[in-house]
Amino acid sequence: MKTTVQAIAMRVLYEAAAAEGRDGFVVGDVNELYGEKGNYRVLQFSDAAVQGALDLDDPQRMVFEYTRAIVHLLAHNHPQLERVFQIGHGIGTIARHCRGARFKTAELDSRIVQASERFFGSAGEAIAIGDGRRILESEEAGVYDAIVVDAFTDSGVPRHLTTDRFFATAADKLDDGGMIILNVTGRGPGDRSMGALHATMRETFARVSAFMLPSDRANEARNILLVGQNRRIEYRARDMAGFIPFEPVAGHVITEDGRQ
Repeated sequence: MKTTVQAIAMRVLYEAAAAEGRDGFVVGDVNELYGEKGNYRVLQFSDAAVQGALDLDDPQRMVFEYTRAIVHLLAHNHPQLERVFQIGHGIGTIARHCRGARFKTAELDSRIVQASERFFGSAGEAIAIGDGRRILESEEAGVYDAIVVDAFTDSGVPRHLTTDRFFATAADKLDDGGMIILNVTGRGPGDRSMGALHATMRETFARVSAFMLPSDRANEARNILLVGQNRRIEYRARDMAGFIPFEPVAGHVITEDGRQ
């Protein structure tokens, strides 16, 4: 996950420099997070975007709305959730709150995994270090109830996790009623990149829903969830942590070779 940028005074606990295609990041403690006073531990990218946060006064609380919405979507549509594949580890919040489900998480940067275990108490799920798409391609067909894509670089979600071929691969690894959820950053209903991503998912999944956090400014970047499944996508509005459904603008299909 990658939230909007904020300037915060931080007591730095750990710092990793950018190297070999991996983003730099910092782990530190802050007493304010997006205007909310408290005691928080954050994992923050070098571009000042927060990747994960832990409420030190209430460690069981999910700080960010997007994690609460994803956990609800998974549990509500799959009450017997057993196996989940996740691309992008962060601090391990989603896996920690989907009790009873077995997670396999692909993370490109082993330092993120080490920091999440040392500073955020992440533990228990199987973690594979490497490119999430390649690792997913090597999995058996039809074994997962859900796939969660929560991977970011400084420039956004890696393109190879947004193409028609990627979604075809994901569908092959899901069981008949399986669900895929993407956490992305966009600018609301008129965002053409969100329209393209929505259209691309529709090439593979019979049902695709989009949810966003409201904003007073139409073009403000905010978290957006895109959900694909071959049956109706169910949710309870009160449990979506403020996310509301919307219809993205029409868009082109994102192909592997870049052709439209």
